Amino acid sequence: MQLAYIHNPLDRSANLRPDDDWISTQRENRNAKFVRINGDQTVMRDGRLDTSFAPDATAPIFLGLDPTGAPWFAIGTSATEGLKDLRSLAMEEAVSPEELGILAQARSLVQWHQRRSFCSNCGNRLEIRDGGYRRHCPSCSMDHFPRTDPVVIIVVRHEGSILLGRQSPWKPGMYSALAGFVEPGETIEDAARREVFEEAGIRVGAVRYVSSQPWPFLSNLMIGLIGDAVSSTITLDHKELEDARWFSAAEATMMVERTHPDGLYAANPMAIAHQLVKAALQLP
Repeated sequence: MQLAYIHNPLDRSANLRPDDDWISTQRENRNAKFVRINGDQTVMRDGRLDTSFAPDATAPIFLGLDPTGAPWFAIGTSATEGLKDLRSLAMEEAVSPEELGILAQARSLVQWHQRRSFCSNCGNRLEIRDGGYRRHCPSCSMDHFPRTDPVVIIVVRHEGSILLGRQSPWKPGMYSALAGFVEPGETIEDAARREVFEEAGIRVGAVRYVSSQPWPFLSNLMIGLIGDAVSSTITLDHKELEDARWFSAAEATMMVERTHPDGLYAANPMAIAHQLVKAALQLP
């Protein structure tokens, strides 16, 4: 299984989005695709993603043009039939990697619009502009743009072992990389060092970037890192983690392969945490 939500093929046509006439033309294109989003779910039909014309689409959000030139749009829906959540679609590989990437974009944008109806500056109702990539306040002229929150996620190494933790709501036996939001005025590296120290009491020195993953729950960008510890004594913050421990390379490899004798395992392969563990262990 490959990393989920990263293979979005759409040309977002940012330079054309401000043209209302162009957006209208794309919406009326007979090849237009409409993705319906309800919370973390989308509408499926006969085992496939339903992209049929949506007569209930009052304000479809323009996503982009696919390689064939067909425009894609996202809409929020109250539909209750045929729904499938995005996590299950990824785990079951029920849609193509490209469709999964489009769904991540659609889910993040629909969620943002549902939470951004009124101006945070003056309280007046906002207007939708740029095909859904901007909300404008006609009262105070403030513009609001969709946001993505950066999250650092890191596997820390020390003398051949790696640091993994778990939270109490997770399924029994699952351990994952430590993670947290980047705060204002903070570099990615310092955010990672801070999170590891706050949650596990471990000081981290060198940090290197590995890869990233859009995570549409809610609209995060997971920034994957590997760090080298300069201390090894764990002091757990029980408000953040149920447990954290050092795993030897052999034990962590069994967790990746799901052959650990105690039933311990790493995060699902669809998630960047799984790939970071493999990268830290230098597994193929």
